[in-house]
Amino acid sequence: MEEQRKLPIDIQTSKLLDWLVDRRHCILKWQNSGLEIREKINNAIQDMPENEEIKQLLSGSYIHYFHCLRIVEILRRTEASTKNIFGGYSSQRMKDWQEITSLYEKDNVYLVELASWLVRNVTYELPSLRKQISKCQQLQQEYSRKEQDHINNAASLRDKFFASCRQFGIKGKDVHQEVLSLCKDLPADLSNIAEEARNLIDIIQLYEACVEFVCGRVSEPIVPLLKYIQTRGNTTVYEWRTGQAPTSVEQPVSKECGETPPTQDTDTIDWGDGGMVGTEQADEIDWGISVEGNTERPGADLIDWGDDTSAAVEIKVVDCADEGDGVARGKDAVSILEQTETRNQFINELMELQVFLTQRIAEMREEADILSINQFQTAPAAVQCQDVASSTAMLTLVGDIVQRLTEVKMRHLLLIHASPRYVDRVTELLQQKLKQAEAVGGKQHLMVQKRQESLEEQANLEPKLDLLIQRTKELKKLIEADISKRYQNRHVNLMGVFV
Repeated sequence: MEEQRKLPIDIQTSKLLDWLVDRRHCILKWQNSGLEIREKINNAIQDMPENEEIKQLLSGSYIHYFHCLRIVEILRRTEASTKNIFGGYSSQRMKDWQEITSLYEKDNVYLVELASWLVRNVTYELPSLRKQISKCQQLQQEYSRKEQDHINNAASLRDKFFASCRQFGIKGKDVHQEVLSLCKDLPADLSNIAEEARNLIDIIQLYEACVEFVCGRVSEPIVPLLKYIQTRGNTTVYEWRTGQAPTSVEQPVSKECGETPPTQDTDTIDWGDGGMVGTEQADEIDWGISVEGNTERPGADLIDWGDDTSAAVEIKVVDCADEGDGVARGKDAVSILEQTETRNQFINELMELQVFLTQRIAEMREEADILSINQFQTAPAAVQCQDVASSTAMLTLVGDIVQRLTEVKMRHLLLIHASPRYVDRVTELLQQKLKQAEAVGGKQHLMVQKRQESLEEQANLEPKLDLLIQRTKELKKLIEADISKRYQNRHVNLMGVFV
C-alpha cells in the first residue's frame, strides 16, 4: 500500500473530464449549475467594498472557485462588524459569496469547471493564439519580400527611363524640352554623314570596275545618289532631282506634303533595353512616306474592279514642287538625307556596297578556289590589288555610315524633325516609366504600412498569449493539487499541457 502511494497518477489532459466523471468526482451534467453560479457571481460583483486585492481578483473575466474563496477571506475582515453572536454575518455581500462557494463545492462543480477551462485552453485557445502570431510573422516576412520587390522594380523602371534618355542623348530632367533641342544638331549631323560619304570614292570605283568586268557596261547608273553626294554634298532634293540649284527655298510650314512618322514604326520601338528594331532590314524601312488619294474630285483615284473592262481608270499625281520658277517647295525644300525617299535610296545604295564587299571578301578568302583565281587574272588592276584587309576596312567604313543613319537615336531625331506631335509621344512614353516607378513606390509604402499593422497585431496578441499561458499553468497546479488531496497526497501529473 505504501508503494502504491509513491506511484504518481498520470492523467491525459484531453481525457481529464472523462476521468473525473468515471471516478465520480464530478457529475456529467454540471453545466446548469455552472451557469447558475456565473449568474450569481455577476450579481455579487455589483456591490463590493473598496479593496485593492478584490479589484485585482475581479479585474478579469477569469473568476473561479479559488478566487471566490479568497474574496470570502477578505470579506471576513471588511465585514467583521456585521458578525452576530452566533458566528453568522448579516452582510448581504458575505451571504452572496458564501452561497457561491457552497454551490461550487456541491458535486465538485468547481473542479470540473477548472478542468473544462484547462482542456479548452490547451486544445483551442493556446493553439489559436500561437497560430495567429505565426500568421502575423509570416505576413511580415511576405510584406518585407514584396517591399523589396517593389524597391527593385522601381529602381529598374528608373534605370530603364535613364537608359532610354541616354539613347536620345538627354539627361531626363525636362524631357520635352530636351527632346526638342536635339533637332537643332540634326542638319549638322546629316551634313557630317554626307561628308563621310565622300570617303567612299575608292569603294565605288572598285564596285564599278567589278561590275564592268563581270557584266560589261550597264545602262543604269551605279549608286547614283552616292556619287551625287560625293560631288555636291547634302543638297536639297530639288537640286538632286532637277540638277539645278533652286533660286529660293520655301520651308514647309506643315508636313502634309512631307514626312509623317509611321505609327507602326513608333509603336514597335523598345524603349527599355537599348535595342534597335529593324536595323537588319534598314533598306526596307518606311520612314514615313504617305500617299494620299485626291478627294476633291469624285471618282478620282478610283479603280473599277468589275467586269466592265472598258471602265476608265483615273489617277492624279500631285507634285509639291513647281519646277518652273526655280523655287524649292514642299518635299523638294528639304535636304536629301532629311527627305524619306532619298534617304532610303541613300541607305539602299550603301547596303548595296556592303553586300558587294561582303561577297568579295568571301571570294578572296577561298584561296583553294582555282576557278575564282583564274577568273580574276584578267580583271583590272584596281580589282586585283585589293586584299582581304583593305576590303574589310572598306566594309567597316560603309557599315559605320549605315549604322549612324539607322541607329535608334537618329531614327527618333528624324521622326521628331518630321512631326512635332511625335515629340509629345516620345515624352509620354519616357515619362510613363517614371509614373510606373512612382506607382510601384506607392505599393512599397503600402507594404510598409501593412507590415507595421501586422507588427502591432502581433504586439497585441503576445501579452494575451503570455497571460493565457500563466492562467493555464495556474489551473494545472490547482487541479493537480486538488486531485492529489483526494488520493492521499499522491503526486498527480496532467499530461499533454504544453505551455
